[in-house]
Amino acid sequence: MSHLPDAKSMLDSRGLYEGATIHGVNPLLLIEKIIRERIFESLYWKEQAFGLNAATLLDRAVELTFIGGQYANQKPTPFLCLTCKLLQLQPEKEIILEYLHDTDFKYLRALAAFYIRLTWSAVEIFKTLEPLLNDYRKLRVRSQAGFTLTYMDEFIDGLLVKERMCDVALPRIPTRAQLEDLDELEPRVSALGSEIDSDEEGSRNGGDDGGDGDDDDDGSEEGERMEE
Repeated sequence: MSHLPDAKSMLDSRGLYEGATIHGVNPLLLIEKIIRERIFESLYWKEQAFGLNAATLLDRAVELTFIGGQYANQKPTPFLCLTCKLLQLQPEKEIILEYLHDTDFKYLRALAAFYIRLTWSAVEIFKTLEPLLNDYRKLRVRSQAGFTLTYMDEFIDGLLVKERMCDVALPRIPTRAQLEDLDELEPRVSALGSEIDSDEEGSRNGGDDGGDGDDDDDGSEEGERMEE
């Protein structure tokens, strides 16, 4: 079948692999064997992912309408299939960052973030993904239980702190606190903390001015979170 050479082009039954490695292994091995085989046998992989390169994969990625690992009778989602294809292609970091910084297609951003978490170094992961904790757009998730909703910031936080996401075991990385102790990361200042400090400074400087419209800010963060 024509899709099999494409699917297994980086896998050798004898365990031989001479291409570029990620975390010291064949990139495709970052997805467990049983899930990998389900991806290779899926209709989406055979019809939509076969023969893609970094440019044509973008056309498929912007069509995504949900994230997730497996659904229904353990079928891999298009999101997971395209993740596997990215592992096969290993695009340049500049291309992945273009995907990540595209604000028009949130599922393209989620795909790039997931790939970064699987393949980049711990320091790069935190520095690159933490700014996305300010992205509050909704994301649809498809799983064995059906469809649910999450938010981009929750998805990114999961990538930074959880051991599994989208039915894939994430490579182990040090925690942020550990990287700070090693002086590899500066302490993170949250956007919310900056707002609080600014409000406190304003209160000290403008105490009895009758309020400068603080009421307008009530619930603003929640309002942003509920926007598509």
